[in-house]
Amino acid sequence: MTEPKNSKMARRTRKEAAVEGGRPADLTYGIAPVLEALRADGGRVEKILIAEGKQHGRIAEIKGLAKEKGVAIRTVPRGVISGLLPKEANHQGVVAQIGFAGYADPDELLARISGGETSLCLVLDGIEDPHNLGAIIRSAECAGVNAVFIPERRSAGLNETVAKTSAGAVSFVDVARVTNVNRLIDELKELGFWIIGAAGEAETVHFNWDWNRKCALVLGSEGSGLHRLTREKCDILVKIPMYGRIDSLNVSVAAGVMLFEAARQKEAAAAKTEGI
Repeated sequence: MTEPKNSKMARRTRKEAAVEGGRPADLTYGIAPVLEALRADGGRVEKILIAEGKQHGRIAEIKGLAKEKGVAIRTVPRGVISGLLPKEANHQGVVAQIGFAGYADPDELLARISGGETSLCLVLDGIEDPHNLGAIIRSAECAGVNAVFIPERRSAGLNETVAKTSAGAVSFVDVARVTNVNRLIDELKELGFWIIGAAGEAETVHFNWDWNRKCALVLGSEGSGLHRLTREKCDILVKIPMYGRIDSLNVSVAAGVMLFEAARQKEAAAAKTEGI
């Protein structure tokens, strides 16, 4: 039996997408995420596939940006794109192959953020769901977080799911992997950072903490929260008050709530200083 032409094309595209280590390349799909990846300073969009006959005002914008940045575009049957992605993926007829610059060096990143008087970083103590990691990175980018640290083991890493969920924010946020979260916390303390752990049983409400200083927000895993030793190393634990019948938020939502409170406080302090 002759193999359908589209099937062969899909297989060739998968082969072309192979990167070091033998795993698939990182793929970002959907109109908005692809646009964000193209706009990102230093983002490495290597190729864009657009479905035949795809007509959309923002597709023209994608093509214009790709041409401006010298990114190759291929028009392919829609089945080729669908064959690269999970069945449930809403790719909107466009997918970008991303060559991630990789993880930031943790020592270099620590040196870079240590100079800011109100630097804010995230320490993720074992976020295992890539959708949660992507959503957290998106919130971190929008809230002006300077760095995100994740452990090398028992944690989701950067991949196409994270890239998609972050809506392209992975191209803007420095993410470093560390071998030991507790050792990282010790290093942050030596650099003058306050270590704030998120915990539902905390006595201090997150908006009563002064975020206008060097702060590292530590978020625990989806199931068990902060590890015992990590919790003990925190300078303070804070919580988000609950007003309904459910007593907790998804970790990515909690991250957004706390990070934007930090951003609000810093903006208010800056405005007050300018008004003096």
